[in-house]
Amino acid sequence: MIPNWLMQRAKLTPDASALVTGQGHWSYRELYEQSLEIAQQLHHLGVQSNSRVALLSQSNDQTVLFIHACWLLSVEVVCLNNRLTEQELRWQVRDSEAKLVLVDDQIQTPPELDDIKSLFYSAVRESDPKEFIILEQWNEDQTLSIMYTSGTTGVPKGVRQTAGNHTSSALASALNLGLTDKDSWLCMMPLFHISGLSIVIRSVIYGMEMRLYEKFDAKEAASQIIAGHVTAMSVVALTLDQIVRVMEATDSKAHPLFRTMLVGGGPVPLDYLDRATACGLPILQTYGMTETCSQTTTLGKADAVRKVGSAGKPLFFNQIAIKDTVQPGEVGEVLIKGPHVTPGYIGSQSTRNALTEDGWLATGDAGYLDEEGYLFIVDRRADLIISGGENIYPAEIENVLLAHPAIREAGVCGKEDTEWGQVPVAFLVGSVNEDELLDFCSERLARYKLPKEFRFVEQLPRNASNKLMRFELKKWL
Repeated sequence: MIPNWLMQRAKLTPDASALVTGQGHWSYRELYEQSLEIAQQLHHLGVQSNSRVALLSQSNDQTVLFIHACWLLSVEVVCLNNRLTEQELRWQVRDSEAKLVLVDDQIQTPPELDDIKSLFYSAVRESDPKEFIILEQWNEDQTLSIMYTSGTTGVPKGVRQTAGNHTSSALASALNLGLTDKDSWLCMMPLFHISGLSIVIRSVIYGMEMRLYEKFDAKEAASQIIAGHVTAMSVVALTLDQIVRVMEATDSKAHPLFRTMLVGGGPVPLDYLDRATACGLPILQTYGMTETCSQTTTLGKADAVRKVGSAGKPLFFNQIAIKDTVQPGEVGEVLIKGPHVTPGYIGSQSTRNALTEDGWLATGDAGYLDEEGYLFIVDRRADLIISGGENIYPAEIENVLLAHPAIREAGVCGKEDTEWGQVPVAFLVGSVNEDELLDFCSERLARYKLPKEFRFVEQLPRNASNKLMRFELKKWL
């Protein structure tokens, strides 16, 4: 059994700083009381325990309150990416079978969801409260959050994340990074991503302060780090580089209180690591997935220099293996096992097995373990495009392109980009005006997924089974 996080934290350290935003400052007592009021208002509106509610939100204090309110009610929260198109959002809401969509008032044009009820935050806050009995203990297998991640087929999968998954992830991270009474985590990650939601969860389990920003701001991040207002931050390679550039321009160093810069979302160029170290930023590379509730491995501080480029060793409760390999250094598919791994998917993918018979999660990522057991990721899936920390799956873009009547064949791969790391490029068989094609895609794909180039060719590279060979497309680039 796991205690209802916020209820337990408010009992233990009610006066500790919980949340700091541009709109205010909350103690854990205040966070609990305001979240409870929202939970009672949701209950009055008919939201029941163990039901499923979708959240279309910005990363702000109200969203934190609504997330905690849902969990006080023991409600499953479907985290919707606000960068998706209306068509993508509508599909995910229907697939999740959410009975209600809660919409941040800052989202001025919410999607049309037909017969699915939606309410703005403000409409909920105008409702009368209705008391309910809070479930003080959760079963470990109780689903608390659901996030959609695209698979190699391009079909989004709704990943279940349980109370046990999240708690195990938070505890394993604390055992690796340690805790102090001065800890404050700077969060500029979106709360609909596991990287952002995991900070919300860690903060309440640890009794730690979270400083939340709606969007990434390199200058503000550098300012907070230099001033010693925060002790930890999660970034991707792109945002790390932007923070380092700000610090280099002012010849600044990180404050001695700043002790952890977790870098995930894909491989980090060695140049970034060297420059960050020169700015006094303690860089710890990490590896994880939506299916693993954030971190699976993290490089310990003592090994940061000795094992540059490694994602570290598994955290305390976790296991890593490389499929079909015997010797250290052999590259193969990374397998993961542990209490932080999802028990499965929902909706259209609910029959899909997340784990093998032996309980391993097959990641599709290529990597190897060195002779000391440190993980090195060779590629974040063979075909995956990582653009500014966002995962883009070629098959999803190809499926949209092939829906256009003038396109007969489509192949997508990533092209190196100095600003975003990678951007998608589409190779097409067919004939169509590029502006028309871009408009067609814009209605069906989030902006960051749109191909930056369309290249028309006579045929695409395929093997004897007519399967598209995307590695050949990369050679064409």
